[in-house]
Order: sequence, then C-alpha cells, then structure tokens
Amino acid sequence: MCAFIWKVRRNSYLCYWKLLLKLMGIGIYRRLSAYLSKYLSTRVVFVVDLVTATLSSLLVILVANIGPGHFMEPYHDSGRFIAMWCLVAFISYGLASCIVKNYRIIIRHSTLIDMGKIVMCGVIKDVLMAVFVSIGSRLTIFETSVIVLSDLLLTVINLLFVRLLMISAYDYLKARNRDSQNCMRILVYGTSDKAIATITRLESSPHYEVVGFIVRDMVSRHMRVSDYNVYQFRDADGFRSLADSLDLGGILFTTESDAQAEQNGLIHIATELGKRILMVPTINEVDGSNMLHYRIRDIRIEDLLGRPEINISLDEIRKNFKDRVILVTGAAGSIGSELCRQLAGYGVRKLVLFDNAETPMHNLRLELEDTFKDLSFVPVIGDVRSASRLDFVFREYRPSVVFHAAAYKHVPLMEENPCEAVRVNVVGSSLVADKCIEYDVDMMVMISTDKAVNPTNVMGCSKRLAEIYVQSLGLAIESGVKQGHTKFVTTRFGNVLGSNGSVIPRFRSQIERGGPVTVTDPRINRFFMTIPEACRLVMEAATMSTGNQIMVFDMGKSVRIVDLARRMIELAGFVPDRDIQIIFTGLRPGEKLYEEVLSTTEDTDPTSHDRIRVARVRQYDFNEAESVVRRLEQLCADVNIPETVKLMKKTVPEFKSKNSRFEIYDRTKEQNN
Repeated sequence: MCAFIWKVRRNSYLCYWKLLLKLMGIGIYRRLSAYLSKYLSTRVVFVVDLVTATLSSLLVILVANIGPGHFMEPYHDSGRFIAMWCLVAFISYGLASCIVKNYRIIIRHSTLIDMGKIVMCGVIKDVLMAVFVSIGSRLTIFETSVIVLSDLLLTVINLLFVRLLMISAYDYLKARNRDSQNCMRILVYGTSDKAIATITRLESSPHYEVVGFIVRDMVSRHMRVSDYNVYQFRDADGFRSLADSLDLGGILFTTESDAQAEQNGLIHIATELGKRILMVPTINEVDGSNMLHYRIRDIRIEDLLGRPEINISLDEIRKNFKDRVILVTGAAGSIGSELCRQLAGYGVRKLVLFDNAETPMHNLRLELEDTFKDLSFVPVIGDVRSASRLDFVFREYRPSVVFHAAAYKHVPLMEENPCEAVRVNVVGSSLVADKCIEYDVDMMVMISTDKAVNPTNVMGCSKRLAEIYVQSLGLAIESGVKQGHTKFVTTRFGNVLGSNGSVIPRFRSQIERGGPVTVTDPRINRFFMTIPEACRLVMEAATMSTGNQIMVFDMGKSVRIVDLARRMIELAGFVPDRDIQIIFTGLRPGEKLYEEVLSTTEDTDPTSHDRIRVARVRQYDFNEAESVVRRLEQLCADVNIPETVKLMKKTVPEFKSKNSRFEIYDRTKEQNN
C-alpha cells in the first residue's frame, strides 16, 4: 500500500516538474521569438561578430602552431604569442567593424551588398593582422601569407555562417509565430517596385503571411522575385486551384491602377471564391508612425472607380495661392473640406473656413490642428444667406481668393423645398459674389454641378441660375458696366465618390445592415469622380482660367448604379440577389436616368489641360440677371413656391421637370406657346 502511494506521489511530482519545465520552455520560446521577430540588437550582433572573428583567429593560430609544419614553434613561446594573436584579432576586428558598421545590417533584410561589408571587415582585420605578424614574428613572407589568408578565409566563412544561422532562426520563429496567430496567407499582385517594397515591409507583419506574387500570363513559368515565387493565372479554374494549393486568404493590390485593371478579372474571380481583396494605403492614409502593415485595408469601390493620377501644374498652383488669405464657403462639406486640406499644403497665409454646420466644422478644425500644425486658419460659423455675416468675414479677414462651395445639393430634398434651394444656391451665391466685388477680391471660384446642364430639377436649375449671375457679373466688370477687378471662375463636375449623403455611403450602410440595397431604376447611370481628384481640377481650373468662364471636367465613363451596387455587395463578401437583395424603388422627383456629358467637343472649347474644357453657354445681361435674382429672393422670402418655379423656368428655358409635380408648369408653358 505504501509503495503504491509513493508511486502515485512520485508520478505526480514528475508531472508537476514536467509541466513546470514545459511552461518555462514556452516562456523562454515566446520571449526569444518576440525578441528575434522584432529585431536583433546592433550590440548583440556586434558582440557575436567580434567573438566569431576572434575564435576564427584562435583556430587558425592553433592549427599553425600544432598542426603540420609547426610554423610558430621555432620562433616563439607559443602560449604568449597565441594570447597576443587573439588580442590583436579582437582589436583589429573591432576597429574594422566600427569603420564598416556591418553590425547595423538588419539581419532579416540582408543582401549581397551586406555580405560584401562582412568580407570588407575581414579584409581590414587581416591587413592589421599581417602588420602584427610582420613586426612581431620572424616568419617568412610565404608563412605570413598562408596564416593571414587562412585567417581571412575562416573569419569570413564563420561570419557568413553565423549570419545564415540568425536568418534561419528568424525565419523559423517567424513561421511558428504566424502559425500560432493564424495569419492570413496572401499573394501580392504584380512584380512592380512597389509590390516588392510592400512584400519587404510585410515580412514582419503579425497579421499577413505573403506567400508570393501573382500575375497574369507570363513568359517564364518558374520565376522568383526577391526570393518569392511568382504565380500566374489565366482563368477562374486556374486561380481556384492555385488558391486551394496555397490555402490562400486574399489578394493584395499595391496600386489603384492594378485594381482597376483587374476589377472584372482577378477581383471578380477572387470575390466569387470568398477571398479577401486588400489594398495598400496611399501615402495620405499612412499614419505618423509609418506602420504600413497595420493599415492595410479591404479594397473599396472608390479604388475601382477612380482613374489614374491627374497631372496638374503643382508649381503654378502653389505660386497662385502661396502667402494669400483664402476663404472657403461650405468648408465643412465634402468638397469644401478637401479643398481646405489641399490648400493647407500650398503655403497659404491664412485659411478662413465658413460654414453653418457646427459639428462638421468642429471635426474639421480638430483635423487641421492635428495634421497642419503650422497652418493659420480661422473657423467661422455663418450662413451665405446672411449678408451681414458675410460682410463681417470679408471686412475682418480681407480674403484675396474665395472658393464658393456652400450649396444645397440633394435633388429630391430640394424638389420638395424649392425656395430654400434658391435662397442658398442662387441668393447666397449672389451675396458672396457681391462681397467679392465690394472688398476687391482677386478671384472667386464657384463650384457648380453637371445637373446645371439642361436641368430637370430645382437643384440643377438653381445652380444654373447661380452660374448665370456670377458669369454675367464678371462680364459686366469686363465691359465696364460695373466697377471692380474680381475674376470669376465656375467649375462643373458630376457626382463625387463618398460625398456626404451620396449613393456609395448609403449602399455601404445598407450592406452592413444585411440589405436590401435600394436602386431607383435598373437603367440609371451616373458619372463619378473622387473628391481629391475634383478638388485638384478645381484648383487647376482656377489657375489657368482667364476669368468669366465655366470650366467643365472630363468625367470619364458613366457607371450603371445597379452595377455599382452589385460590385459593392461582392466586395463585401456576399452574393447579390442571394445574400443581399437589390430592389428597385422608381425614379425620385426631379431625377434623370442619364446625366449630361459635360465635355463633348460640340459644346465646349479645349484648354491646355486634357481633362478641362470651357463650356459654350448663353450669356446673360447682368441687369437682367440681377433683377431675376432679387425677384426670386423676394418670392422665396414669401415662400411663394409656384411663382418661384415659374420664374426659374422662364429664366432658364431648358429647365424641364422630370417625374415632378412641377411638370404642370411645363405643360402650361407649351399650351401658351
């Protein structure tokens, strides 16, 4: 019985000890893994190299002393000479390492050039060793050469071997660490310089394991770049077998142009297989710590709808706005806020932000304070409908350039509230333009819309009326009818991706809720442009315009909204009409099926920029335009909707309402004619 109890206790003690040792081993492994996975200290590398080089010299001198030939025995007390030899080797390599600084090499990123530095250290060390042997011994030149060359060869071999061990240990621990954390296995698209640089940056990522590059058909089937395999695919079946064999989790794109080229190819195939599509952030998205691998994100529809970077004359733009006071109305909106971000980088003297939206203005203020610490800017809460508030801003800050982005933009909402659309978009714009004349502003740039072309809704017509007032005012100054020197420039473009309340944020929200995604009509299409792209073109147009022109932008190809919805559902990892339904709700009041193409050669003139043209539009007499605006101002103050819309249609004959209660005025007008 006692023997049995002792056996049980002994086994328990053994289990405890085994468990303790295992836990200690895990702890040591994890600490070592964390240390090596992050970096190897330069001090550690220096000491390891120093010890390796010294031991290599010790081995050489021992062989020379006791090996065949006994080089040292006839001339010296071997023990004393060996000690001096090792000390000189220690000092010589230390000096060589400090000169070449090979200990600063990042082990996991070692290259052939770095290996050359190690050889150089060995050469410098053994040159110093040769001097010592020549002075401190009676060896012949042949014997000295044999010992020194042997020392050089053994030192370099051992240093490279130790480096190889370090790299192997790092790779092993990195692989173990990734396996334990279930890192996503990804392929990087393309073999461009940026793709190669991205793979290098991701080598230490705790979230992603790069297994190679992926390209379309290539000449060579067995190709390696930066020590990674390059895989090719031709069709869906080929990619499916590749993804299965590699246990692939996703594809990483490094440029928007690559993603756009593959949106109907690799991206479509991968999303059907449930693979994640990832995107490297742009330079603006990388945070201050430059931790790119933590900021890799899922691809967005904006990445696929964008176009190649626009070529703009940055020097001319900077020269045009540097050291000037600039006022931006509607500064807290989508376009206004991006204009502020871009202007902040052009060395403006002061940036005046004007908007009536308190919370967005507060958020913009915090962003500018964090991002542009040296920027002098003033946030002003105010409304473009208030002449006195505008007068205060112009009188207090004396801007020399005004970007007028304040506007009501939502078509159905403005169709329901036409008087408010006119008060902001027409009357507000006229007040801003008048203050520009009164306070000798050099330039006013007004942001308009493609909906002002042959408008079918109140919002589009209100923007066309604002264009008419501003252009006719500029022409009146040019002809001497009015006093002033302000140059007026109007810019027209279509929908901007991701703007507040636009279709893309709405679709994204509906997808996150599980659907359905609502589209007004299966035939409806729109032109899209990114917000930064639009703002760059606005500033380029302002720089090149001679004044009193309506500048229109090349919006590229139109996109069917239903296709946009399907692509967003697929990118979110769902199947359209199975996981998330798409339903059609019918056109909203004032909505068109097709937007006007802005930059056709029939109704525009070219400029020096291939993406910007000048619209040919009917010119209005300023006195007539001013009279209409003042009459509209009074009608809107009285909330006289019928007379307001009738006057809009009379002033802008091409304004034909669609799917709207105001179509009755078009029919009445036709009957009267």
